[in-house]
Amino acid sequence: MRASVIYGAGDVRVEDLPAPTIQEPTDAVVRVTLACVCGSDLHPYHSMPASEQGVPMGHEAIGVVEEIGDDVTGVSVGDHVVVPFAYADNTCSVCRDGFQTACSHGGFFSGAQAEKLRVPQASGTLVQIPDDVDEALLPSLLTLSDVYLTGYHAAFMAKVQPGQTVTVIGDGAVGLSAVLAAKQMGAEKIILMGRHKDRTDLGREWGATDVVAERGEEGIAQVMELTGGEGSHVVLEAVGHMPAYEQSYGVVRPGGVISRVGVPQYEEAPVGFMSLFGKNVTLNGGPAPVRAYLEAAIPQVLDGTIEPGKVFDAEVSLDDVAEGYRLMDSREKIKVLVRP
Repeated sequence: MRASVIYGAGDVRVEDLPAPTIQEPTDAVVRVTLACVCGSDLHPYHSMPASEQGVPMGHEAIGVVEEIGDDVTGVSVGDHVVVPFAYADNTCSVCRDGFQTACSHGGFFSGAQAEKLRVPQASGTLVQIPDDVDEALLPSLLTLSDVYLTGYHAAFMAKVQPGQTVTVIGDGAVGLSAVLAAKQMGAEKIILMGRHKDRTDLGREWGATDVVAERGEEGIAQVMELTGGEGSHVVLEAVGHMPAYEQSYGVVRPGGVISRVGVPQYEEAPVGFMSLFGKNVTLNGGPAPVRAYLEAAIPQVLDGTIEPGKVFDAEVSLDDVAEGYRLMDSREKIKVLVRP
């Protein structure tokens, strides 16, 4: 089986690995029909120490169920499915609260950039899609495995309300998805902080009313000017680096909310008087429990209410996946589709 494997920063290869098999009665094996490269895949691409042992890559996929364990219910061999980037039993009390990424029987995938993928807790994880879906809709359905619903999670956790001002920090695929989600929730003014015109143009198409290319203190000043000096009711942080967090608390208005879904590349962050405390700011967000949102999102894709697949602006074969990483790392492309 062909699969994407990383051996260190910038060193992505495609290798023949043993095909996955059923290891637990709750497992399924899915033949991957579409995968992609995620912005979070670029973290090891930038900084992973060189290793003689490669790590399988990828966590976003749609595909067809090829085999199921004896205890799997709800999906059958031959079903077309979305594979959320985290697996979960979807029955425990934490899952019922809507936080499947913290399921005590769950975990996170790797190895979706491959011909096949083993899915633990298949009954609670996999979500069926129609067999006869228009091919043109498949990229949008793929975004429901992570990227669009991660942007949606940022807006959901911030409780975006009609009429509010929302600032989105980051013009990557997740940030753009957050713009789309905030627009769907009724935000009146959406400020996108990004500097790549191809990306911010899509952000405008999806609902951004303003674009701020400046960063740091200059960027904060621009947002404050656009909001009449009050700041933004909601800030959706989709980057994960400290400067983005600092911009977040710089532009949020008193009593506002910062919702983070960019995977933090730091362990400590200011929460004192000059950042959060003095403004009575709420800080939330985290790994998106996309399984909680899938059933509602699939019909929105199928009926054309949303088209989050527009975030894909390049496609490569699995054999050329290293080029997909390069295109995203260089910011030449927003998000790259991978076809096994």
